[in-house]
Amino acid sequence: MAEHVRFEVEAGVGRITLNRPEVLNALHTPLARELADAAERAARDPEVWVVVIAGAGRAFCSGMDRNELSAGRIGEPFFRHWIRALNRLEDMDKVAVAAIRGHCLGGGLQLALACDLRLAAEDAVLGLGATRHGLVPDGAVLRLARVVGIGRAKELALLNDEIPAEEARAIGLVNWVAPAAAFDDRLGEVLAKCLEGSPTATRHTKRLLHHSFHTDPRAMIEELVAAQRECLASEELGEANRAWEARRQARFYPRPHRPPRG
Repeated sequence: MAEHVRFEVEAGVGRITLNRPEVLNALHTPLARELADAAERAARDPEVWVVVIAGAGRAFCSGMDRNELSAGRIGEPFFRHWIRALNRLEDMDKVAVAAIRGHCLGGGLQLALACDLRLAAEDAVLGLGATRHGLVPDGAVLRLARVVGIGRAKELALLNDEIPAEEARAIGLVNWVAPAAAFDDRLGEVLAKCLEGSPTATRHTKRLLHHSFHTDPRAMIEELVAAQRECLASEELGEANRAWEARRQARFYPRPHRPPRG
């Protein structure tokens, strides 16, 4: 049974919560393994349409557990599980949202960057610190420049500055900043918007956006047309068309129950 990460599903939302609040959800090998397992469960679960990553207590994640690192208990197994977790969040065909409160440092920021969207509380603090501790900020090196540009990425990764939430929003590191008292309501609004999207179209859109960083857009034309073909044939487009004709909002979640044929 998972001890350091909670996974719950409710109303289409899979909630993955780092659960080491006594150390501000600092990372160690058992947590990395449980996080990767939870991300894989969320990716496979047909009842999960959107995934939220959060931290228990007053922090999102304070980064590497320095006591574990100094005791020699952080090695390749940690990084293998950690990379598996981040890749699964990035690659899953569902929207992943980082709900950031308090400290989001080091591996915490790497985790947030593996998500598609980031909501920060106004008192959140974000930054990296790996090079200060003799390590490479692996998840950030692979993703940060795509989000904030190479200049800002070098500043954050090489100087290890910690920045407040509003500055993070100004450089595009987070999508939104919310007052602490209104954080849950704002998160609910973001999740509701995620559930308004067609899952087939969302899956292809996320995948093609990621692919576009590695491929000449003209080389993706047939792949794009194939994705549109699947969308055109989907029941979801039928619902969107019916909603348009009825002058109402299309509803994709929950999926309508259809009795079996025959």
